[in-house]
Amino acid sequence: MTEQRPVAFGDLGLITYARTYSRTNKDGSKETFSDTVERELRGITKQLKLPLTDKETEFYRTMRHSMWGSVAGRFMWQLGTKTVDQLGLPSLQNCAFVVVDDPIRPFTWAMDMLMLGSGVGFSIKKEHVYKLPKVQRKKIKIERVNDAGADYIVPDSREGWGKLLGKVLKAYFYSGKGFTYSTQLVRGAGEPIAGFGGTASGAGILVEGMELICGVLDARRGQQIKPIDALDIMNIIGMIVVAGNVRRSAQIAIGDYDDLEYLKAKRWDLGNIPNWRAMSNNSVDVVDIKALPEEFWDTYKQGEPYGLINLKLSREVGRIGETQYPDPDVQGYNPCAEQSLVNHETCCLAELYLPNIKDYQTFLKVMTMLYRVNKHSLALKCHHKETEDIVHKNMRMGIGITGIMMASSEQLSWLKPAYEYLRAYDKEYSKIHGFPESIKLTTVKPSGTLSLLAGVTSGVHPATAGQYFIRRITISSNSPLIEVIKSHGYHVEYKKNFDGTNDYSSMIAEFPCKYADGVISADDMTVFEQLDMVQFMQKNWSDNSVSVTAYYKKEELPELREYLEENFNDNFKTLSFLLYSGHGFVQAPFEPISKEQYEYLTDKVIPIESITINEEDVEELGACGIGGCPIK
Repeated sequence: MTEQRPVAFGDLGLITYARTYSRTNKDGSKETFSDTVERELRGITKQLKLPLTDKETEFYRTMRHSMWGSVAGRFMWQLGTKTVDQLGLPSLQNCAFVVVDDPIRPFTWAMDMLMLGSGVGFSIKKEHVYKLPKVQRKKIKIERVNDAGADYIVPDSREGWGKLLGKVLKAYFYSGKGFTYSTQLVRGAGEPIAGFGGTASGAGILVEGMELICGVLDARRGQQIKPIDALDIMNIIGMIVVAGNVRRSAQIAIGDYDDLEYLKAKRWDLGNIPNWRAMSNNSVDVVDIKALPEEFWDTYKQGEPYGLINLKLSREVGRIGETQYPDPDVQGYNPCAEQSLVNHETCCLAELYLPNIKDYQTFLKVMTMLYRVNKHSLALKCHHKETEDIVHKNMRMGIGITGIMMASSEQLSWLKPAYEYLRAYDKEYSKIHGFPESIKLTTVKPSGTLSLLAGVTSGVHPATAGQYFIRRITISSNSPLIEVIKSHGYHVEYKKNFDGTNDYSSMIAEFPCKYADGVISADDMTVFEQLDMVQFMQKNWSDNSVSVTAYYKKEELPELREYLEENFNDNFKTLSFLLYSGHGFVQAPFEPISKEQYEYLTDKVIPIESITINEEDVEELGACGIGGCPIK
């Protein structure tokens, strides 16, 4: 029986853990955090083939319960389960990226990786998309007929769904021949999905998605598709996955800075924008900020601004100023834009809770423990040969830092020497164990979910909504946690689509929260002070990138443009922004409130201090579980 230890949870740590990471034991009870840690340890030794001494094992337990450091959410959910034995590498990978330069493979690969739980970035730059052949000129009829005489009977599996997508794309780009398909084997709505978790949506969303993709391609008969079409196909795939598998589908699209049609893809204020385009965070690859058209800056006035990707700098340096660790084959990023990636590459992450670690030597011990776990995970097999090859070659990982805005100046001073220590450690460790050296080692990710566990600020972000705020968390509508939350008096409502309709598959729970006195708030910082901290972390710690959603006010926009024109090219690999107020999101993850409102709301609820659920909680959101970077 697992020894139950106290856990240094933050205010929402327990409910976040129960929602996202607690699996069901063989006796039907839910895991405790101590149970999860023991499962992780079994996976580390048996599946990752990383032997730990008794002393190292005890340190791992202390590290996890004290919230000094954490493996990625994917590891928390999967390590020690049969899924890792069956799927290997993809079961633990947070990040994935693909270039849309082929009419079939990038889309089916992305669908597969999304259904396996990885967030997927994709490049739809013209230089890639215009390599695709023209869509067939003839009218193609693809019809669902639910009987055994159909040309293709869709198996009830992710492979079966992916093959259907491949057959549709093949018909439109190559054969020109329609076909019939049957979904009679696809399980009904609400039935549990083994392995990764989730509930089946039934065949409806698959059929709808195929019809929508056919509609996109029908509009381009006899022509090449445009980047906007590739975006729509990827986003529709995301819509299928978010409803049909584990209720997540994090994507980032990287397009050309001068593609005006792409720049208007999420202009909700213009109307007639399909809901599926909410599936991706959209960014542009740009070197010279002065070249950006007004249509780019219009997204900043609207409230959902496009991000900036600097592929040139990403290829040339690790940390800013360090040219000895180039990454010349990089073509894009993961959905939260902290991990530079090569075509078909994936990447794993981990997290250090900087404010919770009290001395430098402990910091090094936590860092190297997480490094070893990640390193061994990257040696697992993958069913995609091109992915296995590039991952085994690059051994790319991202050891992240969170709670940066709560850290002391002494704690921040550890980062530069610790990185240099880790580089030397990787060189020696790789030599001893027969691994290639890792092309990249460190990162700063948004860390929404993992930061909630410890109650620290997210990544490099200040307290997003002031000292007092409402924190909204997405939970599956059929999760037994909904009744637990309601019974304690917390407000719960259906998630809203961008057009104002309800998404009945997901619910939003609202929790009144506060940070400790003295925590830096976005109210207290200009956008330029936020960017200064990004530069600090990019120079001293992250050799990948620093994921940030920098909050700006409309009156700062002219000065922000000038700042980026002077500083972006040589100092930032990726940047993302969000209008601090007036952004139009009706269920924003963070909403600032007054002290009086906080006290009023907390008087109405009973704090959730323990959770007992003796049935399957099928929710599995992970680090990018709300369909994009969790900080947004």
